[in-house]
Amino acid sequence: MRKTLIAVLFASTLPAIAVAMPDGHQRHHGGNHAPFEQLDLTKAQKQEMRALMGEQMKSHREITQRYLDKLPEAERKAMQDELKASKQATHKQIRDLLKPEQQKQFDEMHEKMEAKRAERAEFQQWKAERDQKD
Repeated sequence: MRKTLIAVLFASTLPAIAVAMPDGHQRHHGGNHAPFEQLDLTKAQKQEMRALMGEQMKSHREITQRYLDKLPEAERKAMQDELKASKQATHKQIRDLLKPEQQKQFDEMHEKMEAKRAERAEFQQWKAERDQKD
């Protein structure tokens, strides 16, 4: 089960890696999604598709978290450490593929993403504290 959870969590980080790929495609919010490019979707269909994909991602995180919550603290910490190391290694490999000017842009994108993550974590913590007081 532990290996499955690690694989699931690693797979959930792949979208961030895909965004950083220097292949000329925009794969972030509002960008092109390869499987759907050939469908010639209307604007309304694209909006609904984004909403459905967003809900699927949210559901994926919730399901993953339910199983993570069942792990003993030591295993959860070990898994988080392993995921962090894997993410850092992949980040370095991606960065090494880039030209210097691309590395600078990649670093800026990464910093912005990390800032947003930190802001979101801070908001979630504030929200949890607020909910405990109520």
